[in-house]
Amino acid sequence: MRTTHTDGEESRNGTRAAAPAGAEQHRADVTGARRVVVKVGSSSLTTPDGHIERERIGELADVLAERRAAGVEVVLVSSGAVAAGMTPLGLARRPRDLATQQAAASVGQGLLLAHYSAALARHGVTAAQVLLTVDDMMRRTQYRNAQRTLGRLLEIGALPIVNENDTVATDEIRFGDNDRLAALVAHLLRAEALVLLSDVDALYDGNPSRPGARRIPEVRGPADLEGVDIGTAGRRGVGTGGMVTKVESARIATEAGVPTVLTSAANVRAALVGEPVGTYFAPSRRRRPSTRQLWLAHATAGRGSVVLDPGAVRAVVREHASLLPAGVVKVEGEFAAGDPVDLRDEDGVIVARGLVNYDSAEIPDLMGRSTRWLARELGPAYEREVVHRDDLVLLARHRR
Repeated sequence: MRTTHTDGEESRNGTRAAAPAGAEQHRADVTGARRVVVKVGSSSLTTPDGHIERERIGELADVLAERRAAGVEVVLVSSGAVAAGMTPLGLARRPRDLATQQAAASVGQGLLLAHYSAALARHGVTAAQVLLTVDDMMRRTQYRNAQRTLGRLLEIGALPIVNENDTVATDEIRFGDNDRLAALVAHLLRAEALVLLSDVDALYDGNPSRPGARRIPEVRGPADLEGVDIGTAGRRGVGTGGMVTKVESARIATEAGVPTVLTSAANVRAALVGEPVGTYFAPSRRRRPSTRQLWLAHATAGRGSVVLDPGAVRAVVREHASLLPAGVVKVEGEFAAGDPVDLRDEDGVIVARGLVNYDSAEIPDLMGRSTRWLARELGPAYEREVVHRDDLVLLARHRR
């Protein structure tokens, strides 16, 4: 795998322009990371018609094995299962319907892991397949089990290869892309760095295929992205994520205190040793959110909505209180106890998301009632919150 050593700025054709003095420093937090999550996309592993490129997988495996030998724990989040299953199933392009995507994934996942296993075995490293869904991560028991399993695999020297379980995930319970999954896994494992690999070598201030687009070497806050045209999709059409999802995933990771590098697969070796390739996203210095808060904010979609009166909005947003039945004025949609729901104000603005303790059919009879009244009239089982504050996260624009 070609490695780019950047003393200045590398253009899309491989030439370098001198970097301004002091523009980038060696990334000590990445260099010193002892646990790293690496995500690679479909376009970096396959040909446009869906064939797996064994050479690329072998080159990536070589780099990851090198880091393992240097004492770094590595987790790989790998796309490519659907793309890899296209050719064996005679599919000319990526399927649009969920059932065919799942069929392609069921064929392609085994092929993908077989190639990784063979490539890593050359270095004496054992590959371990871990398939996850959002639902696995949202239930307390499941996400703790995923955390234990991944941690134990690292302890015994295996290299976990994580992918979304596309064969069973539905549209309602999907991460949506493996960039987001990688950011969440990095948080789950308390990784010290995240490297997102793409077919573009960095984030640019415009379409990188157009003359004049310049690489953004570092992002230290939202202001660094003002006026930047991130675009909407990858150029090859074999994956689901584009630059938008990568930037969002970098935001998720850095919010959790994980420094993130976005670059091309060709630069993976340089990125992992802290060389100034690609785009570096600096970690936030704010208090690190809990895993549960991160899942709720970034890995779920509300199955329905609960509308709050102004007093309840104030209690939830400003006082970080639980949502009680007394503050609910309306229920929208159908959901079951334990599902994620959006909490809205009376103007329809989503202020928070949480795991609800009641079915949607139960809540109308509880609205406006105190928990003490409910316990007295309906029994002690009803003396509980609609959403407990430990299972609730404020959305970004409403954080205080």
